[in-house]
Amino acid sequence: MKLLILGGTIFLGRHLVEAAQRRGHEITLFNRGRHNADLFPAVEKLRGDRSTDLSALEGRRWDAVIDTCGYIPRIVRRSAELLAGNVDHYTFVSSLSVYADFSQPGIDERAPVGRLDDPTVEEVTGETYGPLKALCEEAAEAAMPSRVFNVRPGLIVGPHDPTDRFTYWPVRVADGGDILAPSRPDYPTEIIDVRDLAAWIVHMAEKRNAGVYNATGHALTLGSILETSRYVSGSDAQIHWADEAFLLEKGVQPWQEMPLWVGDDPSMAGFAYFNIDKAVADGLTFCPLDVTVRDTLAWAATRPADHQWRAGISRQREAELLKEWTIFD
Repeated sequence: MKLLILGGTIFLGRHLVEAAQRRGHEITLFNRGRHNADLFPAVEKLRGDRSTDLSALEGRRWDAVIDTCGYIPRIVRRSAELLAGNVDHYTFVSSLSVYADFSQPGIDERAPVGRLDDPTVEEVTGETYGPLKALCEEAAEAAMPSRVFNVRPGLIVGPHDPTDRFTYWPVRVADGGDILAPSRPDYPTEIIDVRDLAAWIVHMAEKRNAGVYNATGHALTLGSILETSRYVSGSDAQIHWADEAFLLEKGVQPWQEMPLWVGDDPSMAGFAYFNIDKAVADGLTFCPLDVTVRDTLAWAATRPADHQWRAGISRQREAELLKEWTIFD
């Protein structure tokens, strides 16, 4: 298969390239060349900014395209319309954030998506990200009816994750000592290993499957992630579970300072319980959690010692909060 990847050098994109290479496909990357430009020296690279110049794609033919970096409907529409006559299948990487209501567990692909009061808005914020992704899905489908695979991943984790939202926990547990953790050990969460997602997306492109699919992992608990991290790393970590009221009173930011935790707000009750039956029926599989933890730790160990963490509480703030909490712990 001749495969075009829009992006291809950051996180999911680089794993898509590796998955496609393992399957023997002929790959072309189209991106600006600003990130990891030296990756994949044997792969054809076309340069351009998809928001302003798609000329490098004109007159070329591919069997399938995977769009890893679409956030603005207007830009996705331009890409899909230009490629519509030259590709058979279009994968758009969307997000579970498209859904309008997270209050009910078991959200499936038929649930309503979020809408913008002003659909011309193009600023990507926490509030507009999901609705914009939903409009991107629709833009791709309008350009290539019944030939678009709209995949809605959950939290993607594993080696080369730039967000640190999962990586924080295995690394923090591996470092050992007293650790502040949010809520309770059975607090629910869902993740998907980037390599599982990448392999499945390539598989779906090979089959030319179209439609909308949720794509995250089976339900886990935060406690199972921390305990697996302790086992894999051989850590002596002692976990102190601080209740939500204490953390919120102290101004701890859910998801940012305490990754994988969004609190117990009833409006988010379904955030860790998405229905993925459709994806599993079409071949999505999952590696064991300990493999994800082990490989994430191995990759994290290769980063510079002065790596600036994008998620997770600082050690100083953690120590201060632990002093207060352990009085009652």
